[in-house]
Amino acid sequence: MRMLDLIAKKRDGGTHTAEEVAFVVRGAAAGSVPDYQLSAWLMAVLLRGMTRPETVAFTDAMARSGRRLRLSGIRAAKVDKHSTGGVGDGVSIALAPLVAAAGVAVPMMSGRGLGHTGGTLDKLESVRGLKVRMRTPEVERQMKAMGVCMFGQSGDLAPADGKLYALRDASGTVPARPLIVGSILSKKLAEDLDGLVLDIKCGSGAIFQTEVEARSLAEDLIRTAKDLGLGCVGLLTGMDEPLGRAIGNALEMRQAVAVLHGDESCPDYLEVMYALGGWMLVLGRKARTAEQGAERLRALVRSGAAAAKLREMVKAQGGDPRVVDDPDKVLPRARKSLPLLAPRAGWVTRLDALAAGRAGVALGAGRSKMEDGLDYSAGIVLARRVGDAVSRGAEIARLYGSDSGKLKEGLALLASGLEVGSRPPRRVPVVR
Repeated sequence: MRMLDLIAKKRDGGTHTAEEVAFVVRGAAAGSVPDYQLSAWLMAVLLRGMTRPETVAFTDAMARSGRRLRLSGIRAAKVDKHSTGGVGDGVSIALAPLVAAAGVAVPMMSGRGLGHTGGTLDKLESVRGLKVRMRTPEVERQMKAMGVCMFGQSGDLAPADGKLYALRDASGTVPARPLIVGSILSKKLAEDLDGLVLDIKCGSGAIFQTEVEARSLAEDLIRTAKDLGLGCVGLLTGMDEPLGRAIGNALEMRQAVAVLHGDESCPDYLEVMYALGGWMLVLGRKARTAEQGAERLRALVRSGAAAAKLREMVKAQGGDPRVVDDPDKVLPRARKSLPLLAPRAGWVTRLDALAAGRAGVALGAGRSKMEDGLDYSAGIVLARRVGDAVSRGAEIARLYGSDSGKLKEGLALLASGLEVGSRPPRRVPVVR
């Protein structure tokens, strides 16, 4: 089998066999196929697509390209959640320990932020000492000990995905649907899961801006997961405005801690968290319906069990557990801030998620390039949300950072996404 022949076959609209797909994936993992040929094949897939059997074969081969977590000794069902990414979407930090407190095992492999979307690993690393770069045996030991671990993709879990993801980013082939499906699901299959809940974002701050595109991706992901024997549910959630009130790493960590202590000032964040968590309990055989699961999770927040599980996880991963009880003693705080003020009286009719995400990057809370450093204290706290009434000069948001120039740049970007109208906007549910 020659890679050149496979490139030509896909370029001309042909369909690969499972053996041919596996050859490409093995070549990517082993480094036996040069980058320029892999990039050419990725572009052919972008232009010609893949059939459903090809996508299943590609996903399966990627999951098998390295080690898998060995979690068979855990009696509880193993369920994870994946979000396609957004602005202020720190739900995972609260959700993983919350669901684990309900008796479902949660091995949560997460990623870093790039562009205007935040990354769960960056948010966790705002906690002094907290380790997310964990070797596979460490993850397995922690999962058996406490039923939850939040970690980054190691080199031995789905290594072909790591290689092809980097080449997709460099070759303009990120939007190829079969490659998106394979990348997301291969990492989850390598976790030895029993179930997966997907949070598919749609709106200005999401990868897929229309509900039609988001629904189509969700259906592709669910079909492929089920073809590979993985129980899967998808939720479409809105991302036209930021989720919750915090944007930025330490700020979102503070928000997650507050939520697990019963703070209800972010109703959209809570709606998404309980909807996703309810379905995780259904797939984990701890609830018959998502509504029943959500109610059980609310009880675990009220009892303090969810916060206790987060404290246990932070300590196990080398972080300072005081972050759960006194986050201001542990998390970094910005030296400077600037307010965004309402230009007129009325109602907030638009607070654009994309503009807010770009403002966060300008402040230092996110990356334009993977090698960029982060200011963990930087970010935005929203005082008003879409639909809120405001007077002229009222504070809409406060921007935090360490550099006056970056604060001014972030303020201009955030202001470009703000609109105050004379009538209240129509309310749109966050879970679609």
